[in-house]
Amino acid sequence: MRRPRAQQLDKHKRNSRWSAAATLCVCLVVLTWVVFGQTRRHEFVNYDDQEYVYQNKRITSGVSLENFCWAFTHAHSGNWHPLTTISHMLDCQFYGLKPAGHHLSNVVLHSVAVVLPFLVLFRLTGKLGRSAFVAALFAIHPLHVESVAWIAERKDVLSGVFFMLTLAAYTYYVRPPSVWRYSAVVSCYALGLMSKPMLVTLPLVLLLLDYWPLSRIRGGRSEFRHQLVKLAVEKIPLIALSAVSSVVTFVAQRDAVGWAEQLPMWERINNAIVTFAIYLWQMFWPVKLVVFYLHPENRLSGWEITLALAVLLFITAIAVTLRKRRPYLIMGWLWYLGMLVPVIGLVQVGWQARADRYTYLPQIGLYIMVAWSAFDLTASLRYRRAIVRRLFSPPWFGPRQCKPPIGAIARRFGHMLWP
Repeated sequence: MRRPRAQQLDKHKRNSRWSAAATLCVCLVVLTWVVFGQTRRHEFVNYDDQEYVYQNKRITSGVSLENFCWAFTHAHSGNWHPLTTISHMLDCQFYGLKPAGHHLSNVVLHSVAVVLPFLVLFRLTGKLGRSAFVAALFAIHPLHVESVAWIAERKDVLSGVFFMLTLAAYTYYVRPPSVWRYSAVVSCYALGLMSKPMLVTLPLVLLLLDYWPLSRIRGGRSEFRHQLVKLAVEKIPLIALSAVSSVVTFVAQRDAVGWAEQLPMWERINNAIVTFAIYLWQMFWPVKLVVFYLHPENRLSGWEITLALAVLLFITAIAVTLRKRRPYLIMGWLWYLGMLVPVIGLVQVGWQARADRYTYLPQIGLYIMVAWSAFDLTASLRYRRAIVRRLFSPPWFGPRQCKPPIGAIARRFGHMLWP
């Protein structure tokens, strides 16, 4: 029996949108390589690269059963991240001490981490252009140079891949839930924690996804609380993994650093407040970026702390006030704040005030806020779609100026971004 025309049109529309998504994935990878492909010509640096790679005999000797066991039973450079350690061993196995290969691995991992959030957001929201915008910002933002171009920061891009895979597995799990699907979520999360323990707050991100865009938390106050508790209980295995990772990291960093140099708590709190605001500012104005930001200790002025606190409270108030009409605001803002907590300096390790690499995953929450807010703020523009489509199909792409296929591709790209 022949399918009804409506079903055929729906199927064609779905296929067309996923074809457009595949095209955008290619564009995102090309964009990433245009910016970071040049790192293949870079050398090692004498800041942590020697400990992580070229002066570490365990790493330079490549992969073996003994080295594999060592990676899981010992801390490496003050952290327990066995998968990161093994990835460096694999690089040495294949590329030796040629830095081009090590940089290549970082760029490949970052490219995968760029494509995955685009696909996850597109699957969750169905919004192609906004999802691509978030992924493009994540791909080439200047604050991510440290994570991608620095070989010693392999743990950032590797954990980013498993972070995104966990989100992808979770979106698959909730539609509909099953034990096997949940086991995939737990497995990806465990691999992420073994790449970088900063992912301890990922259960919070999953809970935020339950609120928006999955809408698993809704209804009145009593129903909201009941659903929140139920979904929190659902994540107990993930929270348990976070707790174990936190204890292991605490022990590893305590042995490596010691506690004699710990700063007073009030100084750490003041620096954390200012750092939240600085990361926010640097997202929009990424200037004066350096390798090491020395901790200000007690040199922060009262007006700096007050201004930073006022900005954070103002944004929080807006996100809470608009939580029903614009749920992505509270979701993205809590994503940003929550993911930064482990590295904001409340537990001080070393003398850095902050680091660009710490924003690698947390700022995705801000990107979501910007992308969806920009769309809603321009929703009243009568000619919004026509303007965007015109930008991607200007006169020189017309049939008289070029071959018809090129004009068709350009017009299709405009429709992809703003259907």
